[in-house]
Amino acid sequence: MQMVNTTTQDGSEKHALDNGVANSNDGDQFLTFIMAGEEYGVDILCVQEIRGWESATPIPNAPPNIKGVINLRGTIVPIVDLRQCFGLEAIEYTPVTVVIVLKVVGGSGSRIMGIVVDAVSDVYNLAMDDMKAAPDLGDSVSTDYIRGLVNVDDKMVILLEIDKLLNMDELPDLAEVSAKLAATQ
Repeated sequence: MQMVNTTTQDGSEKHALDNGVANSNDGDQFLTFIMAGEEYGVDILCVQEIRGWESATPIPNAPPNIKGVINLRGTIVPIVDLRQCFGLEAIEYTPVTVVIVLKVVGGSGSRIMGIVVDAVSDVYNLAMDDMKAAPDLGDSVSTDYIRGLVNVDDKMVILLEIDKLLNMDELPDLAEVSAKLAATQ
């Protein structure tokens, strides 16, 4: 698999994945990424694009996991550092640090959001029969955002339920906040 740069109609550069595999009906496809040496995956149908890390405009009083917002071809996109959501140690962003732009669906509609991850890994076709349920860790640890676990090439991949992880009803309306900030400057 390799990252391919393409130029969009408006002249901006877009990164895409070329894994050399034709679309298959053998299962669902998941884009996987690395954080702290572990591999996680999201349904590829939620992925809008993959971008290299670029500085985000910070939002005052935002939680530490929200890095700010970017303007993506006229759409204000909140950027969430997934490491901080998971309570992992913060690291310096590197040239392989990427933002995965996702369409997140919630009770009040859909929203485009970006997640910062250490690196993109691969795209897998996974049969739902191979997926194992998240372990029950009691009330002390919520696993609602874990869709399941699957073994791929002798490693465990944690598949995320991105709509539950990035619950829009619990995050502030950053597009509205950003528009208000722009109006005051």
